[in-house]
Amino acid sequence: MTHPHQRESSQKPVPDFSVMSLNLRFGLADDGDNRWEIRKKRLFSVFEHYRPDFIAFQEANAFQIEFLCNILPGHRYIGKRSPAPPFWQNNVLFYPDSWVCRWTDHFFLSDTPNVPSRFPESKWPRQCTAGAFTRKDRCLVCISTHLDFDARVQIRSVHIIQHRLKGTCADAPVILMGDFNATPDAPCHAALTAPEDSDSKGALVFKNAFSPPYPPTFHGFSGKTDVGHIDWILYRGNIAPLGTRVITEAFDGGYPSDHFPLLVEFCWKGAGRTDLRRPAGPDPLS
Repeated sequence: MTHPHQRESSQKPVPDFSVMSLNLRFGLADDGDNRWEIRKKRLFSVFEHYRPDFIAFQEANAFQIEFLCNILPGHRYIGKRSPAPPFWQNNVLFYPDSWVCRWTDHFFLSDTPNVPSRFPESKWPRQCTAGAFTRKDRCLVCISTHLDFDARVQIRSVHIIQHRLKGTCADAPVILMGDFNATPDAPCHAALTAPEDSDSKGALVFKNAFSPPYPPTFHGFSGKTDVGHIDWILYRGNIAPLGTRVITEAFDGGYPSDHFPLLVEFCWKGAGRTDLRRPAGPDPLS
């Protein structure tokens, strides 16, 4: 049976790799019956069933990252700030240990992206974690980010991401994942997918792996699918999505987060390449 939010090719090609994005919901939150100690076991069921290759998490506290390391033994990760305030929420990327991480880049969505900071209008410090990965003759850049709520800040944030990427991977396949706190009809989505309509000249053009009608991704632990598609998986370069899925089912009697996980299977298009340039500027996590 075909899932309503899953594409299938008539030739049924085999996916080359898969990615997942999930706002983990920070573990320090007072969520009652959905608190971290209760829901964390459900993540094991999610990963055991779907087995994603690259996983972008948002809102991950340090102790949550330690748990993820234990249940994802075939993966490594990038993006944890250390040292950090005890309440700090990380955007981390887990990747298979069969891939080699060539470089990482961590920056803040602010006027001073190389130091911990935020725009004055931002409710919280927002950040972006990027990594370049290679395996044999293939390369891939993956990014995990989390935008603020203010529409003006969102636009400025995506312009920072575009500027950061432009000098490092203009020709490489890139997957941009995360919680954008906006639906695809928002200006920040247009700035990423149709930058000719923005003021970011020469920006990289992305496509949304999902198609309209966009499936909801936030549910507040209710399981209801009527809120909005605020988590996105965007891509560009010589890759193509084979299947897309918003994972709405419950696991072990509940949900692993207040957001649904997004899963996309990709295939390669054309020849591979491995000449990824390292981003300029210091990495605040290094």
